[in-house]
Amino acid sequence: VAAGIKYVDGEEAKKLVTEEGYSVVDVRDKSQFDRAHIKPSTHVPLFTVNTDGDISTSIRRVMHNGFAGLFYGIAFTKPNSNFVADVERSFSKDSKLLLVCQEGLRSGQAAEKLEEAGFRNLAFIDNGLQKVKPDLFATEGPKQLQDAGKAGLVTIQGQFSVVLGAILVSAYLFLTLFPTQAEELFFKK
Repeated sequence: VAAGIKYVDGEEAKKLVTEEGYSVVDVRDKSQFDRAHIKPSTHVPLFTVNTDGDISTSIRRVMHNGFAGLFYGIAFTKPNSNFVADVERSFSKDSKLLLVCQEGLRSGQAAEKLEEAGFRNLAFIDNGLQKVKPDLFATEGPKQLQDAGKAGLVTIQGQFSVVLGAILVSAYLFLTLFPTQAEELFFKK
């Protein structure tokens, strides 16, 4: 990232917004933004949902939706070709902008794109919203900022692990405490 872009943590980001007049630009996809976002913020996604219908995209979509989409709840996206223009519609190039995303990767890319386009007062949370302390910012949405990136099966992983662990412990105890019955049930033909 270029030297003119400020890397900040959550506490520094809060000061930029409250004391220095930075506006928050959230560059995450719509699903993450809807789960939780800083209030107020402007949503300008760096990536948009990919609905292209070519065969290569269709194959990648099926693979994505079968793994990352299902397990992590991550949308199948492509770069937003209108990103810079969308930001320019809402902000002048002299505006102070704090770019945010879940892990800090997209907001860093967004800062570079905006700097190349002539924006000069840019900052981003280098570890993303996932590392911001709870209740540091006023938020909107049903989740905490730290959890807005979590969706899909990963959100039930904890409950699944508890159930699976209980089943395995029960099976072990049954095998240990009732070896004769276990052998008759499971090992005799």
